[in-house]
Amino acid sequence: MNVQSPTSDETQMANAIRALAMDAVQAAKSGHPGMPMGMADVATVLFNRFITLDPSADRWANRDRFVLSAGHGSMLLYAINHLLGYDDMDMDQLRNFRQLGYRTAGHPEYGHAKGIEVTTGPLGQGLAAAVGMALSERLGQARFPDLIDHFTYVIAGDGCLMEGVSHEAIDMAGHLGLSHLVVLWDDNRITIDGDTDLATSTDQMARFAAAGWHVQACDGHNPEEVAKAIAQAQADPRPSMIACRTIIGFGAPNKQGGHDVHGAPLGPEEVAAARAHLGWEHAPFEVPEVVYAAWRKVAARGAEARAEWEARLAASPDRAALEAHLAQDLAPLAQAMADYKAQLLADKPKVATRKASEMALNVVNAALPFTIGGSADLTGSNLTRSKGQAAVTSADFSGSYIHYGVREFGMAAAMNGIALSGLFRPYGGTFLVFADYARPAIRLAALMGLPVVYVMTHDSIGLGEDGPTHQPVETLASLRAIPNLTVLRPCDAVETAEAWEIAMAATDGPVLLALSRQNLPTLRGEARENLCAKGCYTLRAARDRQVTLIATGSEVEIAMAAADRLADEGINASVVSAPSFELFAAQPAEYRDAVLGKAPRIGLEAAIRQGWDTVLRPEDGFVGMTGFGGSAPAPALYQHFGITAKAVVAQAKALI
Repeated sequence: MNVQSPTSDETQMANAIRALAMDAVQAAKSGHPGMPMGMADVATVLFNRFITLDPSADRWANRDRFVLSAGHGSMLLYAINHLLGYDDMDMDQLRNFRQLGYRTAGHPEYGHAKGIEVTTGPLGQGLAAAVGMALSERLGQARFPDLIDHFTYVIAGDGCLMEGVSHEAIDMAGHLGLSHLVVLWDDNRITIDGDTDLATSTDQMARFAAAGWHVQACDGHNPEEVAKAIAQAQADPRPSMIACRTIIGFGAPNKQGGHDVHGAPLGPEEVAAARAHLGWEHAPFEVPEVVYAAWRKVAARGAEARAEWEARLAASPDRAALEAHLAQDLAPLAQAMADYKAQLLADKPKVATRKASEMALNVVNAALPFTIGGSADLTGSNLTRSKGQAAVTSADFSGSYIHYGVREFGMAAAMNGIALSGLFRPYGGTFLVFADYARPAIRLAALMGLPVVYVMTHDSIGLGEDGPTHQPVETLASLRAIPNLTVLRPCDAVETAEAWEIAMAATDGPVLLALSRQNLPTLRGEARENLCAKGCYTLRAARDRQVTLIATGSEVEIAMAAADRLADEGINASVVSAPSFELFAAQPAEYRDAVLGKAPRIGLEAAIRQGWDTVLRPEDGFVGMTGFGGSAPAPALYQHFGITAKAVVAQAKALI
């Protein structure tokens, strides 16, 4: 247990947060002063007495994590990071809160400033990502018991707990027994519209307790009550929730406790009244040295703890293994994957790409010790569990496979937290159509540039009898619309292996694999170069081409058959496999022009045309879907919706 005695006047430390928050919001003429002012006492106790971090080494592996899930209260975090002495959070940053070119964005953004562990703002996602961080800590502690042992602290508001993802996250954390997770609930009973009783009557403490959490309540403005609750939370073997009863906008005498203080500047008169009420006699953006000194003691304590940890690391027999996890070296995968692809070319298997993904994962997981897999209750369908991969349980975190349950959003958000930990590379599976359930977390992974892998199977009408509710005709287009997300739809076992190589090599953004249920032949004849990495490439070249057939995934087989039929009729057709539009768009113009050519083009995909403008011109043809699918065996559906070689041939003739 890590409990410090109060080292200074915590009231003044908290009032510094309040003053900086109301000054910055007032200067910006926008923002949310209510939560920072209301939770300043709780945050001060947390940092002053408990949290361990070092602003001079912000990526230290064993630091405690602090997640401001209620991201609209970002000035709480910016003020704390300024007071702690982060070298990129000087007073000029606070003076320019919410202004272009400054690190102090309206909501905290990972990578924009030190001390921001995760991008928050969409309510509930910070809490859900924190579950992933706490899970990563338990996984790390099981592997490196003398080196990984830290806490994840979360400040969450009523909005975070109303969002549906909170249920998924809370349930998951309780089931797994994530003992080093502490959620501090800002129980101020106010939302934007007014009192929370306008929209909810949930007993949140009972809800957390029902999910297996340790639950307490305290007066959020009584430092000793807060400290006692955090100490008890640290000691309990369950995840902990502390209901901190607070007054929103605490210190603003005429506005505190009401919803008007949530998301608007206090105004000059109320700022002056708050200064008088709090006894804060300093000018805007002015903090006395005695308060700075108190906050810098928190940083000094963290620096001392880091130095002690680094000494342990230097002497530890696990040092090399931990450093390998942190470096995430892919060298062991290169030769193993080259050998595997050579075997594929020899065997030419006819398998679904979801099965080919499982086969590739056997190679990936055997070579790399830092992968953490899982599925949202579809392990046998997604085929995401490789040979010998042990499950993670509340009693044993040494495994590397997580049963996320039917919680697609919670899974994706937790994978963000795992990736942010820096120790592991997460991947998780579900059906492609359920990417819609996970989409907000996928979007944040793309925004943060996190190396998360999504294994999305049953990628088209080809899944067949489950019908249109499960057939993702528009999903690929919506995913391709997310900036910095690489979508890969491989056509055979070789392309699937290449897709996994791309996914593992990614360092600055997530990768999504769209995989078939139906069996597909091996179409590739060589694998000296990772051709999927080019996005699109010529699979079948025709001399004096008259038409270019561009297809993805399971439809590449149809394009090849159509090219054969066209050849029989004396028409020269080149076939382009297009596993990733994003990777293709990044290629030089000369390469793209050479692959696509000037002849008429036909796109082929068992999905809608939207999003194909990377490779198709308005006058080009498309064979695919224009509406929802149906319930029938896959071959019948392809015939019914006209996604056939015959249809491609007819369009080709019409275009030529």
